[in-house]
Amino acid sequence: MIRTLINSFRVPELRKKLFFTLMIIIVFRIGSAIPVPFLDVNALSGMLGSLAEGGAILSYLDTLSGGAFAQATIFAMSVSPYINASIVMQLMTVALPALERLQKEGEEGRKKLMAITRYLTIGIGLLQGAGFYVYLRNGSYGGQPIVKYTEGFSGIFTAIVIICCFTAGTALMMWLGEQINDKGVGNGISILMFAGIVSRMPSLIAKLVMYFEMALNNPEHFGKFFVYVPVFVVMFFFMMWVIVFMNDAERRIPIQYSKRVVGRKMYAGQNSHIPLKIGIAGVMPIIFATSILWVPQMVNFFARPTGVMKTILDSLSINGPVYTAVYFFLILMFAYFYVAITYNPIEMANNLRQSNGVIPGIRPGKPTSDFLAKILSKVTLLGALFLAFIALLPIGFSNLSSMHNLSMGGTSIIILVGVALETVKQMESQLMMRHYKGFLD
Repeated sequence: MIRTLINSFRVPELRKKLFFTLMIIIVFRIGSAIPVPFLDVNALSGMLGSLAEGGAILSYLDTLSGGAFAQATIFAMSVSPYINASIVMQLMTVALPALERLQKEGEEGRKKLMAITRYLTIGIGLLQGAGFYVYLRNGSYGGQPIVKYTEGFSGIFTAIVIICCFTAGTALMMWLGEQINDKGVGNGISILMFAGIVSRMPSLIAKLVMYFEMALNNPEHFGKFFVYVPVFVVMFFFMMWVIVFMNDAERRIPIQYSKRVVGRKMYAGQNSHIPLKIGIAGVMPIIFATSILWVPQMVNFFARPTGVMKTILDSLSINGPVYTAVYFFLILMFAYFYVAITYNPIEMANNLRQSNGVIPGIRPGKPTSDFLAKILSKVTLLGALFLAFIALLPIGFSNLSSMHNLSMGGTSIIILVGVALETVKQMESQLMMRHYKGFLD
């Protein structure tokens, strides 16, 4: 990875793209420090900081935004509206024939789908911004209200300004991501998420040092934190190794192509394979599952339920066994769901038959599609168990060690490693293109 980065700086065009990407990241970090008007920053930091200690949703959003969510800056909502819009578009593309036709129209269809995604992102940003404003308006810390000027015409103007700032921040982040796609290196939205997660690393290190000092200064915690802090570091690197290993793991289905006669020549059959990655669904099942589990916590934050409803919602807190069981089940369910809407075994079997390819020992047609569906099911199960392991291991360790809010969950590590590997592969492919000598040389 380091060698690829050094070689990229030696190529003028790639060097410009890397510097452009770095400039966009700097703009993102500057925007993450600009507060929204009409908010008491001190009261806001105290309230959201204390809530993020125990709230999975707040801690997760704060990690993705690089700390902007806890400070309610213009980039507080980060790329979550865009991610939600992309998920909705993926589901609608499968459900609506018109969008499915657009997807098959090539570049023009892709541009139209991107335009629809942008408008949907703005709409979701408005809804999330309005919800965040309502939450801040009803909140206080130490007797100090978070939002200033909440009555009469001034209150309406304040609400419009705050909601528009949050929405504009979402639109600006979407635009910055698209600029990276066009003029930089890597996937823009992924790079911004990567930058937000990396910016929380100093906070993670500071908390680990705090727990270690607590172990040294407090005899009661010496045996516990003195062991748990090194274990967390080892677990962190172990999870990164597992993710890298599983990212390259794949199930190869052998394919044999029959002989073909073209003109007066006969071309011998070739042997190839269909690679099916173990992590075929990527991080999407975790994002889907987390989005579903956000709902009870959002109800807790906004509605303040009581009685039986409060008991049910409290049982779904991140520290409870019910949350862990539901989280595990949702990851498995959404892994199969995502693969089902992404891969069609019948279409894969038809493509093989049209290209005169067969799977050795499997008849073309329905037997081939059944065989592919069976393999996909096994690969999906293995990938879902891997995702569940990565997602639940930090939660289990946090509950066991009482080291909460370390701002580095399984989802964050998967995004961190996945974006790094994807960006390095893109740089390697561009380096290969520039060093390739054509046959005219």
